[in-house]
Amino acid sequence: MTRPYVHGYDAAEMRRLLDQAATLADLLHFGTHYPPGAEVLEAGCGVGAQTEALLRNSPGVRLTCIDVSRDSLEKAQQRAEEMGCAVNFQVADIFDLPFAEASFDHVFLCFVLEHGGDPVKALRALKKVLRPGGTLTVIEGDHGSAHFWPDSAHARRAIQCQIALQRQAGGDARIGRRLYPLLTQAGFSAPEVTPRMVYVDGSKPRLADGFTRNTFAAMIEGVRARAIATGLASAADFDQGVADLHRTTERDGVFCYTFFKAVGVNTAE
Repeated sequence: MTRPYVHGYDAAEMRRLLDQAATLADLLHFGTHYPPGAEVLEAGCGVGAQTEALLRNSPGVRLTCIDVSRDSLEKAQQRAEEMGCAVNFQVADIFDLPFAEASFDHVFLCFVLEHGGDPVKALRALKKVLRPGGTLTVIEGDHGSAHFWPDSAHARRAIQCQIALQRQAGGDARIGRRLYPLLTQAGFSAPEVTPRMVYVDGSKPRLADGFTRNTFAAMIEGVRARAIATGLASAADFDQGVADLHRTTERDGVFCYTFFKAVGVNTAE
């Protein structure tokens, strides 16, 4: 079974996901293009935050999107319909896929493995429905790559609270650095991994707002109640950490974070 989504499903989280996708679309989706008519599976599409970029970059593909949350799929379907795109949405678990082997030319997943308890098992399950010669593209973040100025011990501890809570839920908020060995263990040949760094300073107010404030800091702030309830931080310390993250969005502030994008090929056995 897929692990619970540690960030929750409320309206604030939906806004955060959409802000993140819109802000980072060019960075994360650069190089991902599928030919018209290709059968593409997006695994763990959620509310469709990444689906829009897939459709814009690869018009004419036959896209199937799956997620374990029916409510999220309904939101994703509404967004696809507003774009005028026909997409096959299905409720499905990556560990129990309702597709025949070799059903898809390409598989795409973004910010999914970090929430699963067994990423290699998930990758192997997706490999089974991928045709020989097809590609799997996976994008993940790494919270250990967050660096900022002014530096703040409170901010670093607040980030550690999120990492710890995700670990307790069976996930890994630092999984980006593991993509190469994970794809190799799952049987994909010669995975190519590229770092995609977000760098924000005072000359980039759009990124400061869209990523540092509305994506990353909002994600950390979203675990406040659980961090306090589980004794990982006091309310005062956690709130100071979030305030210090927001401080990095000012004119003299700097924030950087690295995502990792990997592409593996399903070579015929």
